Amino acid sequence: MSITVDTAQLPMLLGTLRLPTIARLWPDFCSRADKEGWPASRLLAALAELELAEREQRRIQRHLTEARLPPGKTLDAFDFSLVPTLSKAQVMALTQGDAWLKAGHNLLAFGPPGAGKSHAAAAIGNELVARGYRVFFTRTTDLVQRLQAARQSLTLTQEIARLDRFDLLILDDLSYVRKDQAETSVLFELISARYERRSIMITANQPFSGWDSIFLDKAMTVAAIDRLVHHATILEMNVESYRRRSALASATSLRDSAPDPATSPSDIETMPATSLRDNAS
Repeated sequence: MSITVDTAQLPMLLGTLRLPTIARLWPDFCSRADKEGWPASRLLAALAELELAEREQRRIQRHLTEARLPPGKTLDAFDFSLVPTLSKAQVMALTQGDAWLKAGHNLLAFGPPGAGKSHAAAAIGNELVARGYRVFFTRTTDLVQRLQAARQSLTLTQEIARLDRFDLLILDDLSYVRKDQAETSVLFELISARYERRSIMITANQPFSGWDSIFLDKAMTVAAIDRLVHHATILEMNVESYRRRSALASATSLRDSAPDPATSPSDIETMPATSLRDNAS
């Protein structure tokens, strides 16, 4: 069987097959293969591997974009020494995702404002996206408003179903949800819909004992907590606010670097170096 090959059509054919990496690289690789005497199988394997590698990178980039993770909140940027109650080994294990995400288990991070809960959640999300999982990060209040709008348009079921494409929903700052019947209801429906199927990570300033201020109905509060903790890992981050520590450190640094108020600017200009050192001490 004879086959007529028109190599001039190769760019068009590769475009039709949606192989942009091979379309870009094949001239150089074919030239190299001719010079080095590669068998056809080696050339084909090399081009196929590069196509798959770049396809994976494009997929990860798409998933990072849709995840809406806050920029710069990575594990490399997280200082575990400032949160001694948080085990780095445990967090690293969670970033593998293979066991708990497939089982629909949850993560719950508790601590005061500024303890690093959002940073830790976003860092875990970044690692999971790099490993092929789909993540969505959102302030809880924003998602609740989105679900309320869906309920008003009679599409709440479809909206919750659309969120099923994400292996992990990160609901940041749960404690800021208002104690309102409409908000409480859609949030509870989301938690119930994902129970034992899809994972949720929640960051909260309040312990469970304070969740009566979030859910209007006591029975609903108990039911929501029960669904979240049934298969959950709890991260305790009860440390002083990082933002407060930074502000205090900056204030101390400015105070220490300020000149002695008893020394005038003209005195400083004419004072010998040895006197400046003595005055600073």
